[in-house]
Amino acid sequence: MKRILSPKQGAQIWASHHGIMLVCPDTSPRGTNLPGEHDSRDFGSGAGFYVNATTPGWCEHYRMYDYVVKELPEIVASNFNADMDRVGISGHSMGGHGALVLGLRNPDIYKSISAFSPIGAPSLCAWGQKAFTGYLGEDRELWKEYDASELVRTVRRNDIILVDQGTDDEFLKDQLLLDYLVEACHETKFPLKIRMQRDYDHSYYFIATFIKDHIEFHAENFERI
Repeated sequence: MKRILSPKQGAQIWASHHGIMLVCPDTSPRGTNLPGEHDSRDFGSGAGFYVNATTPGWCEHYRMYDYVVKELPEIVASNFNADMDRVGISGHSMGGHGALVLGLRNPDIYKSISAFSPIGAPSLCAWGQKAFTGYLGEDRELWKEYDASELVRTVRRNDIILVDQGTDDEFLKDQLLLDYLVEACHETKFPLKIRMQRDYDHSYYFIATFIKDHIEFHAENFERI
């Protein structure tokens, strides 16, 4: 599981060049020690999936959607000289899922969206089904609120969303399910630009190779505002 954006990926030099501030939130609450919270890498600690949990126990702490969308911008705005009218969002893997969902649901906040190897249809893959069941329960209608392949059917944006995906990603076929997202975008004429990068996998090296393109993508979008 990956955070929305990590300093490991070498984005700092390109962000500095374009005058962009990078904010890297954590992937889950810490120190809550809920039953089973630390038992696996795809649920609980480190894997909050950027949802507001509704199930007992988890709902008291795992509210990562509100944290990123509401709390974090307030903290940034009150402590830094940031232009809050020009905010973008990007992420990798689970963080890519988060970037797509949060960006799609909040076009008034996020004026630019990109992702690396995102979980494109979490309602249909093992990672997403485990997380959504644990955090949201069995109500699949509620799951749709956190599934990019469902959101693009109801949300409208005029700007293009950029997605980079490695062709040798070991999770592409069974977990990321980008074909469902691409199909949904095609059916609804949603503006998605997906670049399949030959021979790249799911690693930070993949992100480091193309992060410059994503920073420039966001910078260009900000210039249009």
